[in-house]
Order: sequence, then structure tokens, then C-alpha cells
Amino acid sequence: MAKKSAPVLSRANLWSHDEYAKRRPTFQPEVLAHLQNRTVHLGNHLTLQFEDEMTVRYRIQEMLHSEAIDPDQVQSEIDAHLPLIPDGGNLKATMTLDYSDDADQKRQLSQLIGIEDRVWIQVEGSSKLYSIADDEADREGDYGPSMVHALRFELTKEMKAALKYGVGLAMGVDHPRYKAAINPLPQTIRNALVADLK
Repeated sequence: MAKKSAPVLSRANLWSHDEYAKRRPTFQPEVLAHLQNRTVHLGNHLTLQFEDEMTVRYRIQEMLHSEAIDPDQVQSEIDAHLPLIPDGGNLKATMTLDYSDDADQKRQLSQLIGIEDRVWIQVEGSSKLYSIADDEADREGDYGPSMVHALRFELTKEMKAALKYGVGLAMGVDHPRYKAAINPLPQTIRNALVADLK
């Protein structure tokens, strides 16, 4: 049976402010549970949150709920977030670097330039597949690389077929100043990510 294509997120299928206020008490825990199987911690400071339609919808609905965006800007927010939703041939993640205090963060980030290109996934039996950073314009902040990057992993047909067959999936980062890996990923996370593939 062919997998249904993911619904396209649009202004028309977002809930109104009042409707979301009613749905939020059940939707928010549902999203948080969903995220548990889409979040990978590589070492103590780097986190990958793998995005999909639900995570992006939640982000936009929360902005609307908190009135952080003007209703007239909703479409531009949707347009900005749509590229985070995987298209069936890739996995997409938001990478966050987090350090305990500002001084440490400045020092560490200044030494981690280029880390967004050194995150990898590895389908069992294949070579490492390195991330593609989709935020070229925002790579440099006031003190080196940004703390947040949008990453994409473009899988080959062979990789997708192997994952659907059931082989393991590993993930890591091999920047000269930051190395970490998980091999293999827990089955629950692996399965959630494989569900993004067509």
C-alpha cells in the first residue's frame, strides 16, 4: 500500500486562535510525546530535533497562540517554515548547540565553526552521509557560528530501501573539536525517522 503524502501546511488548515486554545491542552502533550522519538542528543551540547508536519504546525500554532506574530504575517511564517518538512527523500532537523553560560557559549561557538556540515547519519552497510545546512545566510552570528541550524540529509534510493527493509541507523558528529556518535539509534527513533521516507 502506498504511503499517504504528508498534508501540506497552509493558512487554511491552521486552527484559529480560539480553536487552538481549545485543542492545545491535548495537542501539546501529543506533540511533546511525538518529539521524544524525533530528538537525538549527540554529546552534552548538540541536539537534533527531526522535523515533520506536526512539529512545524505546532511551532506556528504556538507563535499564533502567544501572539508573537501578527495575523498578516502568518503566510510568511508558513513559507519560512515549510522547508523544514521532509519531502519523502530526505530527513530534516533543527540542530541546536547549548552551553550553560554566555561566556562558555561564546568561547565554544568560536571553536565550532563549520560543525553544521559535520553532522552525519549512516545507514548500516553504507558510508556516512553528511548534513547539508539550509541556512547559509545565518551561519555567522556575533561570535562565530549560529547556535541553531536547519540541516538536511538527502538519502539515496538504496539507503531508503535498506532502512525500510529494517537495517540499523547511526548518527553522529565529527567536527575536530566536537565528536559524538550513537550507533545504532534506538529503534523507536529509527522507526519514527523511517516513517518520513517515501
